[in-house]
Amino acid sequence: MINMDKAIALAVKTGKVSFGANSALQNVKTGKAKLIVLASNCPKDIKVDIEYYGKLSKIPVITYKGTSMDLAEVAGKLFIISALSIRESGDSEILKIVETSEIQEVVGGEQ
Repeated sequence: MINMDKAIALAVKTGKVSFGANSALQNVKTGKAKLIVLASNCPKDIKVDIEYYGKLSKIPVITYKGTSMDLAEVAGKLFIISALSIRESGDSEILKIVETSEIQEVVGGEQ
């Protein structure tokens, strides 16, 4: 199984990633994102909107097991991140999570 923390960190370093719920919502509406990652404590109304548009755009939306603080730490940012959009994965194999059936088993934010 792919380590989600390492995959996100590598995507942030080598790919094109947008941070924030508004950016994620915009990217999923326009179809620019290849994957949306939501923190486990992302506000419910935002999560519902992003998941809805994700289904319409056929863009996978996964929920990271950690909080927005954990997601920020993995991404190497000093601000909390409730959602991030991966537009290009770079050297990361994070999109392989989508291609396999591991979406339901994604493990991240382990202490």
